[in-house]
Order: sequence, then structure tokens, then C-alpha cells
Amino acid sequence: MSNKPNAREAIVDCASKLFFTQGYHATGLNQIIKESESPKGSLYYYFPHGKEELALTCIHRTSDTVTEKLKDLADTSPGIGEAMREFLLGMAEEAVSSSYERVVPFSFWLAVETSCVSEELRQACQTVFSDWQGVVKQHLLEEGVGETEAADKASVAVSLFEGALLQTLTFRDEQPLLAAAKLIPALLS
Repeated sequence: MSNKPNAREAIVDCASKLFFTQGYHATGLNQIIKESESPKGSLYYYFPHGKEELALTCIHRTSDTVTEKLKDLADTSPGIGEAMREFLLGMAEEAVSSSYERVVPFSFWLAVETSCVSEELRQACQTVFSDWQGVVKQHLLEEGVGETEAADKASVAVSLFEGALLQTLTFRDEQPLLAAAKLIPALLS
């Protein structure tokens, strides 16, 4: 059996990479078709509404991946601070092992660039941040933190994660993620 992804997954993988490296506006459907080595008809078969629908798929996939990882770590760690520390350390390791090419800060292209393209994309981006913050907030509430403080800490934790990842990729150095991993348990305690 082949390990090659099906056409839909190849298109989504390629689009995610191109949206990150080039931006949403600079990435064309023809380039995605060519670089994903998918038949032209398959892009329109899987994404009949075109580029915006494809971007929404990339947004949802990124959100689901991170949300599940955060939930898994939070459910198996002694506290949400430790879970976030492990998450950040894992991102640092992945950044280094991929030569800073496989990790994508969500805000870098999705939230900033696409939120002005359409209301649907903006709302999808808002949901991503809300979902991630929700995981952190829920665990803080379970740890006895008050509602307002839990919401504030969750917002700052997600901002710290995104900012550290953006700096790591910009500097091609894992130190910002390592620094965030070191300090986030204190922030969330």
C-alpha cells in the first residue's frame, strides 16, 4: 500500500505550505495544483468554491491538530502549565528537526492576512483562537482559577505561544520557544 497522500490531502498539505511561505494572496490555485501533483479536476472536485474553501479547510485542520494536541497533553499532565510547557518544547523540537520549515504559526498567514478577505475566514480564525484558549481556560477553571483570570491567562498563553513560534521561525532559532516553555508554567499557576 502506498504512503502517498490522496489528492485531497496532497492539495491541503501543499496549500497550507504555500499559504505560509508565500501568503494567501500570492498563492494561486494553479500553483497548488502543480506543486501538489494533483489533477486539476480534483481541486475543483474537493473544493468547488475555490481558494476560500481551501483556506477554510487549512484553518480547520490546523485548529483541530493543535486543539487535540493541547487536550491530550492537558489530560495527561499534572497541570495546564506543564501541558503548555510540553507543547512548546515539542514545537521547538519540531522546528529544529524540520529546519524551521514544517511548523506554521497560525496567526502568521491565516488570522492576519485572510481575516480581511472575507467575514467567513475571519470568523474561522476567531474560532481557532477561541478553541485554543478554551482548552487552557477550562483546565485553569478545573484547577480553581476564577473565570476572568482564567480567560485572561488563556488569552496570554495563546499569544505567547504564537509570538514565540513566530520569533523562532524568523530567527531560525528555537530559543524563543524554549524561553516561553520555561516561563509559561509560572504564568498559568
